[in-house]
Amino acid sequence: MEINGVQIEDTYAEGFPIKVARVLITAISQRWAMEAAREATGFGTSVIMCPAEAGIECTVPANETPDGRPGVYIQICNMGYSKLEGSLLARMGQCVLTAPTTAIFNGLPEAEKQFDTGFKLGFFGDGYQCDLDYCGRKACRIPLMEGDFMAEHTIGAVDGIAGGNFYIEGQNQAASLTAAEVAVDEIRRQRGTITPFPGGVVASGSKVGSEKYKFMKATSNLNFCPSLREDGTCTLPAGVTSVYEIVINGIDRASIENSMRAGIKAACTVPGILRISAGNFGGKLGPHHFHLHELLG
Repeated sequence: MEINGVQIEDTYAEGFPIKVARVLITAISQRWAMEAAREATGFGTSVIMCPAEAGIECTVPANETPDGRPGVYIQICNMGYSKLEGSLLARMGQCVLTAPTTAIFNGLPEAEKQFDTGFKLGFFGDGYQCDLDYCGRKACRIPLMEGDFMAEHTIGAVDGIAGGNFYIEGQNQAASLTAAEVAVDEIRRQRGTITPFPGGVVASGSKVGSEKYKFMKATSNLNFCPSLREDGTCTLPAGVTSVYEIVINGIDRASIENSMRAGIKAACTVPGILRISAGNFGGKLGPHHFHLHELLG
């Protein structure tokens, strides 16, 4: 299979189950909503060592938010609901409550699982917090020096998927990185997914475990490292000198499939891209398999 002359390898991406909370942050301007979103999703690339995986899903205009202000959807992900609840409370309390003019709303009000995050944030008001109806949502009003902070009482979470991915293989680093940037830009126009690594792009694609160091949970995916071609370790096609991975987490399988499809097609518009592949580990990582040819068929 090819798209715009780019070979699509007949392989699949391997994802694993994860718990996902979705939050809408609003503010007086898009700038401040985004500042809070960036802060709240920091140090959130991988649960291998980060306390949570997190990322910005998309921006939304004022006419699509409960309080009529610009907004940003974010997702916070963890391996269990208990850890997720802790991550959610810490990040909302330390990174959004502290940001100018912000408010938070439930991004998954229909979810069966609901955390009382907004209610718990209220204790910062030291007894002067109060419950009220805010823009049709049950919320807590917390007095701050700048004014009042509004937090919807609950934040929903679902059983999501982490690790949807694809590899962009190019003739040179500039081409591969440009294609990765274009792919991430397109993915961020979708709903329901995040790309949790820096700028949405992974320079250090990894494999599960290690062949040499038993204490390592993950190590460099050596088969895709161009500098190891001479000794036969690298299995990349001739001409490929740089590879970037795009990792996608989402609230459900359909959302990840949609974002993978959009991102791959966007990457294939960049000159110098030779192949699109994906990362899988023979079932060692997880049960969710995303076959590229089926996605793009």
